Amino acid sequence: MMARDIVNAHLSGEPFRALLTDGRHDWFGDVGRESGGMDAGPDPHAQLLAALGTCTTITLKMYATRKGWPLDDVRVRLAYAADHKDGDARIERQVELVGALDAEQRARLFEIANACPIHKLLTGEIAISTTLTE
Repeated sequence: MMARDIVNAHLSGEPFRALLTDGRHDWFGDVGRESGGMDAGPDPHAQLLAALGTCTTITLKMYATRKGWPLDDVRVRLAYAADHKDGDARIERQVELVGALDAEQRARLFEIANACPIHKLLTGEIAISTTLTE
């Protein structure tokens, strides 16, 4: 399997602020002040939710556009809760479809929401290979 997307992260000089780059875009990740950070960017959990929300909205809009369906907007609300002791986590996702869609179109778009690549990644088996470089 070949790497498709590459993101590099490194500390930026602030206590916990990370500079993230994919070679085209730069952004920050951080933790809140209550955790010793500067709150200069979303925390890792929010970035994970953002990836799922972005993927869901784009996937639904692309599908509706291909079908010629009147989808004007997609609004996704995501919430994350975890039990770090047991390693269990739950993401709750609410999807609102805005447009003059009939019941069949809405039902199909609901199915398609679960077919977005990030949803598949998060609900499938994930192997993480970590190496330490010099």
